[in-house]
Amino acid sequence: MDRAIIHLNVADFAVAVERSIDRRLAGWPVVIAPEGAARAAVYDMSEEAYRAGVRKGMALGRAARLCRDARILPPHPERYEQAMGALLQRALPYSPRIEAGEIDGHLFIDATGTGRLFGPPMDVAWRLRREIRSSLCLAPIWSVAPNKLTAKVATRLVKPEGEYIVSAGEEQAFLAPLGLGVLPGIEREDLIRLHEFNLTRVHEVAALGLEELRVPFGSRAMFLYETVRGIYPSPVPAVGEKPPAVASGHAFATDTNDTGVLLAALYRLIEQAGGELRRRRRAAQRVAVALDHSDGVRCVRQAAARPATANDITLFEAARKAFFLAWARRVRVRHLRLVCDRLVFPPAQLALFGDDRQRTEKRDRLIGALDAVRRRFGGDALQVGRSLTALEKISTAKQNRIPSALFAPLR
Repeated sequence: MDRAIIHLNVADFAVAVERSIDRRLAGWPVVIAPEGAARAAVYDMSEEAYRAGVRKGMALGRAARLCRDARILPPHPERYEQAMGALLQRALPYSPRIEAGEIDGHLFIDATGTGRLFGPPMDVAWRLRREIRSSLCLAPIWSVAPNKLTAKVATRLVKPEGEYIVSAGEEQAFLAPLGLGVLPGIEREDLIRLHEFNLTRVHEVAALGLEELRVPFGSRAMFLYETVRGIYPSPVPAVGEKPPAVASGHAFATDTNDTGVLLAALYRLIEQAGGELRRRRRAAQRVAVALDHSDGVRCVRQAAARPATANDITLFEAARKAFFLAWARRVRVRHLRLVCDRLVFPPAQLALFGDDRQRTEKRDRLIGALDAVRRRFGGDALQVGRSLTALEKISTAKQNRIPSALFAPLR
């Protein structure tokens, strides 16, 4: 049976929620940002503000200069969370398999096999849109497609309002004329590399075979090969199923409070998590670190990864920040746990500034090269100096019976 995935998307979700509360905002450019905060950044913006050049993450001062008549409102995450819950409640009667975004107005609904109860999937989508519009004063755009990838692309094409239907078997033909940047999961490095070969459209990449893609893209070749053909087997999870995350842990043979040893173990966990994220074709938006101390006390802290990433080096920067927030006691650590969650498609937007772009490209190339070597020669073929130095310190400490806390911290 062909799958039927409905994608509902309330465009500019935060702005739409604010407009449903205050009807006077309709038609005006709206920017959501914490006005009183130092170095405030744009949280969300309306279509009118977008056309004026405002983008998410942009400094509020610059956004105000680009769109001088914008109505600037503080973000209200509790409102957006409540609205997401209301959207989910409207969709629950139609399917047991629904995947909801955090507070972004996105819902994937698996309507496969529900035709006898509710009619064709497009009728369900239309009915849901009408119910949401009348009860919540929100107007979602919708699409129906055989998988989440093509459904998401379809709603991107009709934004800010409209609907789109992609029939089974039409995935590749639907994607063929589109620009590569519209495909979820295409990373910045992929776009840059493809542009070097003068490849800008989906059909241009789809004309290449898997072996031809392996030469310049290595491990990313299979992902590109499947994506440009609209192949995406990932299912919609059941309601109540835990959100996807990548977790790993390390138990120390001897409890320790040596900074170098702890950071080395953390980096090894990051390498494991980063490799798993890249295999899943996902990027993490948040990194959490949990420390279990010798006295049984657990300390957990988290840090955001902006933008979402699967790069070991960038993930470690966020994990290191979370680690030092959690490490607030002098008691030795017995167990270290890492969790990467809020998984999304890797962002495709290029960095705005040249220095940031070059740094990101270098990091991605480095991690790609490490992955290639480890796949060929084994996971321990290459190791980072931080881990090797810490392992030497552990070995030396055991031989000389010197407490590990006496060693200088490894930064």
